[in-house]
Amino acid sequence: METRITYFEKPGKENTDSVMGIVKERARELGINTVVVASYRAFTAEKAVKALDGMKIIVIGGFLEPAPKNLAESFTQGDEKLIKNGATVLIATHLFSGMNRAMRKKFITSSPGEIAAQALRMVGVGVKVAIECTVMAADAGLVGTDEDIIAIAGTRSGADTAIVVRPVNSQDFFDLQIKEILCKPRSW
Repeated sequence: METRITYFEKPGKENTDSVMGIVKERARELGINTVVVASYRAFTAEKAVKALDGMKIIVIGGFLEPAPKNLAESFTQGDEKLIKNGATVLIATHLFSGMNRAMRKKFITSSPGEIAAQALRMVGVGVKVAIECTVMAADAGLVGTDEDIIAIAGTRSGADTAIVVRPVNSQDFFDLQIKEILCKPRSW
């Protein structure tokens, strides 16, 4: 099989519309109907809801440390009503945080989760975030582990990365399969 990968010259928000077009086209070609979207301030979530109409959209709005101020900051750059009407939203602690951060703080050491996160960043920050959000969605029961989905993420804000992935629950993390990289930045 031969497919196309788009490489963006620079990471960031300006790639978001292109990512949505790439995802829409490849999802149609593969018959994929579920998309997981990383969006902490709602800019990317709103773009996804508008561009990927008719698809099952799951927005992951994670945070590093759960606190009321973090929840209040969610959806400051997008239409919250539009997003909640067009997508399922999960606000949760990042997969690669939680226990990993607790171990680092308490024992002043790296944990296996932090090592996995750093290894994924070598491919791209957006790839790491897309995988993290996919597993978070699977753990929450929002995506199944029996079909491929597309995960969308970015390097800082907006979207610059999309992958076709077979979700797994966190206890099966190393069984996760990245089927295709649809797009990503060349540098980050």
